[in-house]
Amino acid sequence: MSPHLNERQRRLWAGSEASAIGPGGIALVSRATGLDFDVVSAGRRELDQPDPLPPERSRRAGAGRKPIEVKDPGLWPALHSLIEPTAMGDPMHPLQWVCKSLRHLSAALTGMGHPISHEKVGEVLAQHGFRLQSNRKTQEGGDHPDRNAQFEYISDLTKRQLAAGQPVVSVDAKKKELVGAYRNAGREYRPQGQPEEVQVYDFVGALGRATPYGVYDLAANQGWVSVGVTADTAEFAVATLRRWWQELGSPRYPAATQLLICADGGGSNGSRTRLWKVALQRFADDSGLRLTVCHLPPGTSKWNKIEHRLFSFITLNWRGKPLVNYQTIVSLIGATTTAAGLTVRCELDPSDYPKGIKVSDEELAQVNLKRHDFHGDWNYTILPHGVEHTEVID
Repeated sequence: MSPHLNERQRRLWAGSEASAIGPGGIALVSRATGLDFDVVSAGRRELDQPDPLPPERSRRAGAGRKPIEVKDPGLWPALHSLIEPTAMGDPMHPLQWVCKSLRHLSAALTGMGHPISHEKVGEVLAQHGFRLQSNRKTQEGGDHPDRNAQFEYISDLTKRQLAAGQPVVSVDAKKKELVGAYRNAGREYRPQGQPEEVQVYDFVGALGRATPYGVYDLAANQGWVSVGVTADTAEFAVATLRRWWQELGSPRYPAATQLLICADGGGSNGSRTRLWKVALQRFADDSGLRLTVCHLPPGTSKWNKIEHRLFSFITLNWRGKPLVNYQTIVSLIGATTTAAGLTVRCELDPSDYPKGIKVSDEELAQVNLKRHDFHGDWNYTILPHGVEHTEVID
């Protein structure tokens, strides 16, 4: 019957059997059932009490083992001091330089005079609303006072450009990738027990690193990616833009007279990069396009459209596939598509783009650049030489 009885029912049944036996019944029932002598004795006393427990209770209020925090009132303040985020700046903090695991917390509390097991530490933390949590990316850097206004400015300019049938592109460099038999994050289907074997250490090999730079056409939902073999420089960025225009842009927009370029505020296409502006001037002279550049505010590069409309899908397409050579990288990028109709062209750019090229004040002064009235450091237009500034409409 024992599996079908709760704690109270077992206690009362044992007490009733002991009462029926008479003297020595408690010891006899205890030996026969394995119940503790005190349990059988308590059941016998409970049968004679005039105010029995309510049916839903097994013990009276306050009965049973006291919670550890009642027996040790200083336990929670000590534990809270160990995990309190504001205390982590103290260089003498016991867990300043180690993971706050349950076992580390248990050892630290025991050393502070509060002996406790790691299982009980977990129970106490759960009772106070603590759970295991990973980091969350929410901080985007310092909020510039004109951040929202810049996004509104870019949005308004983009709408006007698209309505006029003029091209709008988003540009950026993707993360550099090791070329060779290296681990690539993600998983893909393979026969069970036969994962693709790759290098143990991610040291740069003989093939070096690939540097993908992309151009995303907002109206066409089409991407162009050049895979460089050297550095990510301003000249490489503009060379990719130029290649996109020759292969995809010019055939699609034969009547285009201007191009709107949305770019991050830093890197090879940064707002303060002199070589970026000089290289764009050469592109403007060769193409005859008026190049309007709008930079995203500082700390907001994740909002660049190329990130979530092109680069994210490239990463999904090659997940779990080692990028063993440049041809593999080019093929995987070029095969990237989406249900929304994204298509991507990709080519290897074997040219050498050296770093450290200096642009003098005289060279920068030759750039036919007009700063816009709103944040001219972020928004400007570069015109082909010979075109007057008055022809530009902000």
